[in-house]
Amino acid sequence: MAGHTWFITGISRGLGFCLAQALLQRGDRVAGTVRKAADLQTLKATFGDRLWIAELDVSQAGAIQEVVDRAFTEHERIDVVVNNAGYSLAGAVEECSLEMIRHQLDTNLLGSILVIKAALPHLRQQGNGRILQVSSGAGQLGFPGLALYAASKWGIEGFIESLRPEVSPFGIEATLFEPGAIRTDFGSRGQMPPAIAAYRQSPAHYMRQAVESLRGSSEQAPVAGGDPAKMARVMIESLDQAPAPARIVMGSDIYDRLLGAYHERASALEAQKSLAYLTDF
Repeated sequence: MAGHTWFITGISRGLGFCLAQALLQRGDRVAGTVRKAADLQTLKATFGDRLWIAELDVSQAGAIQEVVDRAFTEHERIDVVVNNAGYSLAGAVEECSLEMIRHQLDTNLLGSILVIKAALPHLRQQGNGRILQVSSGAGQLGFPGLALYAASKWGIEGFIESLRPEVSPFGIEATLFEPGAIRTDFGSRGQMPPAIAAYRQSPAHYMRQAVESLRGSSEQAPVAGGDPAKMARVMIESLDQAPAPARIVMGSDIYDRLLGAYHERASALEAQKSLAYLTDF
C-alpha cells in the first residue's frame, strides 16, 4: 500500500537507491540520507518535494540524532526506518589497522544502532512503526577475509533480536534482511588494507583477489546473482506481513549456504546436550 513515509540511510546507489526509487515511483515519500547531496540531483528533479535529502555519514555518531530528529520534525510522521548505509572491509584481520576496524564498526554497527536509537522516541510517540535493518548473509555466516564485516553484521543481528521484544509493546516491529551477493558496485567500493605477504595463498587472500577483481567496475561480477530492484520490492512488500517477519533471506546463493549452516549447527548442538546438562549444579 502506497502513501507511507520512509527514512532510509545510504540512498545514493545500490540497494538503497533502488529502494528509494521504487518507493517514489509508487507514490510514497522518502527522507533519505547520503554523504553528498549532489549524487541525487536527478532523482530530486524528478520527484521534487516527495524526496527529502540530508547529508549524513553514519560513522559520525554526533551527527545522527540531529538528522533523524529533523526528518521526523519536517514530516507529519515516518512510518518506516531503514538502515541501509554500510560498506565492506576485505582483508585478513592482521592486515587491518585499528583505524580501519573502528571505521567499519562505527559505520555498519554503531551507526545503525544510533539511527534506531534516535528514531525510537518518535516511533514510540506515534504508537507504531517498522524498522528494516539491512544485514547480510555474513550476519549468520563467516567468510575468511571478511571477519570485520561479518563482526559488524553479526553484531547488528544480535542487537535487532534483542530490540524486537523490547519495543514491541509500543507497536514497533523490526525485520532483518540478509542479502547474498548483489549485482551492484558494493563490493568494488569496499575498503582493503595493505597485504601481508605471509597471507599469500591463504583463504583470506583469495577473498582479497575476488574483491580486487571488481575494482574500477560499475557492477559486481556476473556470479553475483542478486537483483537489487527485486530485493527492494521484497523489502517494500514486507510491510504487508503482520506480524513483521523476523528475518528475510534474499538470494539463492545465501539461502543455500544458510540452510547448510543451520543444519550443521543444529546437529552439533544436539550432540552436546549431555555435556550442556552436565555443567548444571
